[in-house]
Amino acid sequence: MTNTDNTVLIAVDGGGTGCRVAVGTVAGGIIAETRGGPANVSTSFEGSITNITETVMQALQTAEMAGANLAHTVEHIGVAGANTEDKMRQVEQALPYGRCRATGDRATTVAGVLGADDGYVLALGTGTIIARQDNEQMTTVGGWGFQLSDQASGAWLGRTLLTRILLAEDRLVKHSPLSREICARFGGGNELVIFSNSAKPSDYAKFAPEIVSAAKSGDAMALALLDEGTQYVESGLSALGFRPGDALCLSGGVGPSYGAHLSAPYLQNLRDPQGNALQGAFSLARRVAVAGA
Repeated sequence: MTNTDNTVLIAVDGGGTGCRVAVGTVAGGIIAETRGGPANVSTSFEGSITNITETVMQALQTAEMAGANLAHTVEHIGVAGANTEDKMRQVEQALPYGRCRATGDRATTVAGVLGADDGYVLALGTGTIIARQDNEQMTTVGGWGFQLSDQASGAWLGRTLLTRILLAEDRLVKHSPLSREICARFGGGNELVIFSNSAKPSDYAKFAPEIVSAAKSGDAMALALLDEGTQYVESGLSALGFRPGDALCLSGGVGPSYGAHLSAPYLQNLRDPQGNALQGAFSLARRVAVAGA
């Protein structure tokens, strides 16, 4: 047994809807997983740090590792909103752990989905990740955050739906069964505007399942939204150099739903993800532990 075999590893996958934590050891792998509140450090930094630390403690307790010396642990924290080196360092300094490495959620997602393989990732949840991995080097397009980017994501779908509903209320576009139902649920356009004044990306993303379901039933507005999202992600993949026959993985809560809308060249070598972002974060934490032994 090497010195690193019993090193406690902590992995975090944080997003706008919630965070997931895995704890374990280098030798034993993942022992326990838990879920907690939202962890997008651009949307709410202090709230994200609180949710991460609370969820980590729950995971350690579940794994019967609550007595672990946090100063001797190794972590990889992948969180939405950590898009700059300054923000990554701020996250690391705010957490009470040992060798702590923070990145955006792109790195952990790609590591989980592709492992060490070359290929492309279309990961759509609350936010958007369009990425290419070549010889374990990652390049991305988009995913700059909800305020200016994240097209095709669950949050984008939800907000765009509400925007189209207001256009329909103004008789500038036609209502669909979905838009009428959502508008009636809120009680009209004024209530939609009130909702938008405080809505977070995760609030908008809650509409995504309804949009996907309505599109399957032929709802015109839902189909238009998914078609617009598809055009964006196909453009993103092409900008990264995608060619017909390249490996592509669809992941996230919304990503697989685009499989029914992508054009044929993007579906020639569609592969199932090897794992998820949490598993990717754990594998990256393991690399840090082994490399630092």
